[in-house]
Amino acid sequence: MPVLNEAASINAALTPLQALRSGGHQVILVDGGSVDATPVLAASLVDQVVTAGRGRARQMNAGAAAARGDVLLFLHADTLLPDDAIAAVVSVLPKHVWGRFDVRIAGRPRMLRVIAWLMNLRSRLSGIATGDQAIFVTRTAFEAIGGFPEQPLMEDIEFSRRMLRSVRPACLVSRVTTSGRRWERHGIWRTILLMWRLRFDYWRGVSAARLAARYDSGA
Repeated sequence: MPVLNEAASINAALTPLQALRSGGHQVILVDGGSVDATPVLAASLVDQVVTAGRGRARQMNAGAAAARGDVLLFLHADTLLPDDAIAAVVSVLPKHVWGRFDVRIAGRPRMLRVIAWLMNLRSRLSGIATGDQAIFVTRTAFEAIGGFPEQPLMEDIEFSRRMLRSVRPACLVSRVTTSGRRWERHGIWRTILLMWRLRFDYWRGVSAARLAARYDSGA
């Protein structure tokens, strides 16, 4: 789990993972330089706290390097796994070497349900997985493509593209629940437009660094 300044919500993010730890699964938190108490608060709730340079790709690669397992699952701090997550992943191995979950977006606006449905459909058709969908992959396949490309945005899209050169993902119908806070804070339609513009510009070759600056500003 890559994190940065998540002290206010880290307990809520990690508490549901304690059952996985009890079952022998390793939970690794990778801190990207928090200036709050995130690492301290997380220490007793994870198997290991790793420090890495800021950036989800860099942090997730650091976590993968520290992990002992043969299957890696990358979880955002604002995303919750379903109760059957491990069973769902195991059910598609070894036929599939990577995959993602369907997503549910938490929040009051009903439009968030439509957005989630469209995200899941798009992903199923394209084979492109996003970080919000809790990407999982075998260590062998992950290392074969060099892990996540260390770029400031769209690392999940680029990762999917590289994996798609050899195999499509398993698209699990079991759903993770991700926060709708960005959608609600910036406005649903504005966020939809922003995300589609960013994806289109990435597709036509705009650098991830330029896109990251636009994403952070919401422009």
